[in-house]
Amino acid sequence: MDKLSAMAMFVRVVEHGGFSAAADAAGVSPTMAGKQVRAIEARLGARLLHRTTRRQQLTEIGRLYYERCKQVLADVQLADASASELQAEPRGLLRIVSPVTFGSHRLMPALSDYLVMYPAVSVDVMLDNGVPDLSQEGCELAIRIGQVAEVDLVARPLQPYRRIMAASAAYLERRGTPVHPKDLSTHDCLGLSYWRHRDQWHLFGPDGEWRSDVSGRLSADNGDALRVAALNGAGVVLQPEVMLADDLARGRLVQVLPEWTPVASPMYLLYALDRRPTAKLRSMIDFLLKRFGTPAE
Repeated sequence: MDKLSAMAMFVRVVEHGGFSAAADAAGVSPTMAGKQVRAIEARLGARLLHRTTRRQQLTEIGRLYYERCKQVLADVQLADASASELQAEPRGLLRIVSPVTFGSHRLMPALSDYLVMYPAVSVDVMLDNGVPDLSQEGCELAIRIGQVAEVDLVARPLQPYRRIMAASAAYLERRGTPVHPKDLSTHDCLGLSYWRHRDQWHLFGPDGEWRSDVSGRLSADNGDALRVAALNGAGVVLQPEVMLADDLARGRLVQVLPEWTPVASPMYLLYALDRRPTAKLRSMIDFLLKRFGTPAE
């Protein structure tokens, strides 16, 4: 006898208050309903119901078995629904929140490829350097730079987020090229105005760890603004590699102290702990992990 069918009948008997009502709900005879429940009891070697003339009452073992049966049947139903969902074509609106620089320079170009692959999906990207809250604005995915403490989120590691130093060739010709982090103290260093330690750059390189005392007459609250300042010869900029990569490739900027960089920050793809992801969400997770994930992913 099919165990799942018998478990489903047992749950019906409990919830309908008797064999006759449960049998009617299942479209079988009361005899068949009773046979299925007795088969469970025989297999378990325990009585599940106290049978009276008016109503079936659960034994202590029956009460525990009833709760477990409901969970098992719900899981089976969820598995069937999830399989159907994953086979469906990804479609609908998907909202993502991302840090500003990574979102502008890496995520947005990549999404053009995703949209070609999944023409029935629309994507809305929120660029925000704050800690993303997936409960806000209906966002289903988030990219975060830094550690993740929330236990109710799935955190899939992405490639670490690196920062580098660069300056224009004209600036370096005028002021000289630093050969060691200690040389930065004599240069105009462009820093973000909201950095807690604007007067010190914490670097790692061939000689280990080095804290360089820095100063500069120009700061801003936007990294891209500092990039533009560096392009125009205002000083040495310390910003994400994704922001400076194109300028370096085209020769508009020159990397400074390439063997010395701040420690890379961890970066994660976050989404809610949901046992039934939609096809659009699953497709985006797989796409972003393939494009930006670590080798282990």
